[in-house]
Amino acid sequence: MAKIIQAFPLSNMELPNRVVVSPMCQYSGYDGFANDWHLVHLGQFAIGKAGAVIQEATAIAPEGRISFWDLGIWKDDHIEKYRQITTFIKSQGSIPGIQLAHAGRKGSDRKPWEGKAQYLPEHEFGWQTVAPSAIPFHEKDHPPLELSRTAIQDIVVRFREAAERAIKSGYEIIEIHAAHGYLIHQFLSPLVNLRNDEYGGSFENRIRFLLEVVDAVAPLTANQSLWVRISASDWAEGGWDVEQSVALAKILKERGVEVIDVSSGGAVRHQKIDVGPNYQVPFAEKIKRESGLITAAVGMITSGIQAEAIVENEQADLVLVARAFLDDPHFVYHAAADLAADLDWAEQYARAKGTIERG
Repeated sequence: MAKIIQAFPLSNMELPNRVVVSPMCQYSGYDGFANDWHLVHLGQFAIGKAGAVIQEATAIAPEGRISFWDLGIWKDDHIEKYRQITTFIKSQGSIPGIQLAHAGRKGSDRKPWEGKAQYLPEHEFGWQTVAPSAIPFHEKDHPPLELSRTAIQDIVVRFREAAERAIKSGYEIIEIHAAHGYLIHQFLSPLVNLRNDEYGGSFENRIRFLLEVVDAVAPLTANQSLWVRISASDWAEGGWDVEQSVALAKILKERGVEVIDVSSGGAVRHQKIDVGPNYQVPFAEKIKRESGLITAAVGMITSGIQAEAIVENEQADLVLVARAFLDDPHFVYHAAADLAADLDWAEQYARAKGTIERG
């Protein structure tokens, strides 16, 4: 049997296979609330037998959203719809996950299809952003406020409270978003974090905020699986890099993190990235081999054959797929067929198995 279709054990659960739906923002909520769009969007991947379905970046505070229309989990009222979503995902044999996030200086943004531009704080869809240092992401952006020590600790508490709500909502994978130039990554990157206190400067100081978040969340996840997504490289001179990522992964493993989800980029705009199939896989491979942490690869993975090679060659333990799932919610069914592996379809869809010529 193809490896990506085989079950994969975690400490408190077993993924039915190694193909995971990567978090993908939908910009379709209101006041942080999910709706039927999110239920159908996420539910279709569970029907398609994804091993786990990780919900989009879900803000731990209103000002932590990327856009006004992002999902949130900063109040108990959000839980009801999330329970409906997680219940359906579980009913299909998949594992529900959630990505807890704070956008920092990259918040107060427009929907991407409306053009990337930040709303000013006084706009009805905008707010004052925050960051480790008062440096805007783009020269046209409104400058963020530099977070005080007290404000940093408040955000740590917000992550813990969000994790509590996520667990009450039925999510079994809790992923902390420390990638793509959002708030935690802003602390990690020396190109963004110019602080001269205990949260800036040295490697140990720049990872402090993330470790405080992990330490606040980890004790809550005794029956869940705690993941962290990182950007392994800023793709910019003097920025966060893969060597620092390896060192961080070793520390996260000791702090109770079970899986590291390896992406890259997003901290600064002047980056030059050669995007192509498997372009981030070498980062995942290095982190896996040098840290011993369960590792997930992500980025431009678009076929079962490609995903199988990554796992077979031990470059990563899990494969996270995003846009290919948008194109084909039955990606796992078709990946199995491409690998001549047998996979049971949902009974309601089984009559379609093998009837469509693809490619």
